[in-house]
Amino acid sequence: MKVEKNKVVTLNYQVNDDNTGVLLESSFHSAPLSFIFGVNHIVNGMEKGIEGMVMGQTKEFTVPSSQAYGSYDDNSIKEFPMEQFEGIELKKGMTLMSIDDNNQKVYVKVADFDSETVKIDYNHPLSGKDLKFTVEIIDVREAYEEELESGMIYQESSSCGCGSSCGCH
Repeated sequence: MKVEKNKVVTLNYQVNDDNTGVLLESSFHSAPLSFIFGVNHIVNGMEKGIEGMVMGQTKEFTVPSSQAYGSYDDNSIKEFPMEQFEGIELKKGMTLMSIDDNNQKVYVKVADFDSETVKIDYNHPLSGKDLKFTVEIIDVREAYEEELESGMIYQESSSCGCGSSCGCH
């Protein structure tokens, strides 16, 4: 079965900075990633890179920043009064959790600070980076109707972990 829209795909992946070769993330020695293909669960460029692959296939491809986390945007650095950070021992480059305009958690970076102001960088940590992916397709299957409706993947096993014989997928 091919990787295509509305299929549940399970894969292992490794992501490196294409410019420096630095390993950014890998699932090869941890839990594989499962998601519904074609519904924006992964970055656009990775989706394009794995489309049409089949179970057991491995592939390497590069995703430009424009199809991953976008370009680095200097306008995404905002300045705040130091008083808003009272009680926090600030360090340049440290990550903080914030709430965005949609009331969602976002992780931001302290770009710089002085005695009066703090500059916060809202860019995604991987923005501006071209990414090299190594992907191994472990499984491809039809999505259950419930998965398509909810967007959540149900794990196929004889025990779903809920502690009962509930009939979970």
